[in-house]
Amino acid sequence: MNTAVKFPLNSKSKYLTPAQIEEFGAKIEAIRLEVMNDLGEKDARYIYKVRDFVRYTEIASRGMLMFAGWIPPVWLVATGMLGVSKIVENMELAHNVMHGQYDWLNDDSLRGNDYDWDNVCTGEDWRYTHNYLHHTYTNIIGQDHDVGYGILRVSAEQPWELRFLFNLPLAAQLMLFFEWYVGIQSLHLEDAVIYKTKSWKQVWIDSQKARKKITRQLAKDYVFFPAISTINFIPVFAGNFTANIIRNLWSSAVIFNGHFTEDAENFQPDNTATETRAQFYLRQIRGSSNFTGGKTLHFLSGNLSHQIEHHLFPDMPANRYQDIAPKVRAICEEYGINYNSASFTKQFATVWMGLAKLSLPQRHDRERIAAKLKHKMTGFFA
Repeated sequence: MNTAVKFPLNSKSKYLTPAQIEEFGAKIEAIRLEVMNDLGEKDARYIYKVRDFVRYTEIASRGMLMFAGWIPPVWLVATGMLGVSKIVENMELAHNVMHGQYDWLNDDSLRGNDYDWDNVCTGEDWRYTHNYLHHTYTNIIGQDHDVGYGILRVSAEQPWELRFLFNLPLAAQLMLFFEWYVGIQSLHLEDAVIYKTKSWKQVWIDSQKARKKITRQLAKDYVFFPAISTINFIPVFAGNFTANIIRNLWSSAVIFNGHFTEDAENFQPDNTATETRAQFYLRQIRGSSNFTGGKTLHFLSGNLSHQIEHHLFPDMPANRYQDIAPKVRAICEEYGINYNSASFTKQFATVWMGLAKLSLPQRHDRERIAAKLKHKMTGFFA
């Protein structure tokens, strides 16, 4: 296959000739042009409704916590509502706005390069690690840091290391504190902790903007709002902490389901500089996975339940993904390209089965380790 990256040999997708790939890509591009030329009032109304939902649910939930958070049923409802508000703000509002999906509105409050979200990760870092690195080098080992986030082994293409024995507990920890790992992702702490290729002094220098954002977020959720509630300090503090955990668990589950499922392919780098648009589209589809569900599930996932469509068109308003998904799937079926879609629970199950399997060395890992030991022993007895 004449593509700019090396595709796995065990792919479920059909082999395509270069001419077929370009033909396939032209049909995918036609879907994009049709939608982008149709953007208008309907899309504007949608994103403003989303923003209103976030504002009003945050005001209501924080008000309930501050004035009646000491009442257990009120605390549960308010904390749950605040968690949902944070989920929607991160997933359906901030993530999509920061992709520039609504720059065409010329509304400064929804401008992708200026929007900053309710998250310890700075908008600037997110736009680099996610918008640029991840969406440019999607699932390419060694270039897309989202392949395991420097913590997990999510692909057999990643060389096995002893630390991957803890794949499962590390994945659970990553989910619990997802915003924190995303917030410091650009620092590549594994280079300082594990590989010793980066000094802690450099980490401290590089973390200046991250530390400022983290301080601001901590002050907002754990100092300012608890303090102004006076006698309800502890309920507000606990409610904010729990809401953040709710948001972390959900957003990480959505991300895992879109990238780490059984049929989501990972690739070896070759020459992405010469990758055509059609080849790029093919890689995005083969490296992504969707999960099915109702409107509420799509809304709460920021429409990343349609991760395939998002990877194809990250600058397209996400509320359009549901409409174009059947068209993308039909083209994939026409060309024999695996359209990786299943229920949320099925996709999530394959993620954890994969993490468990990859925590242990595979056959090629064992052969590599044996060869390395043999070489060391030969040198020792020489």
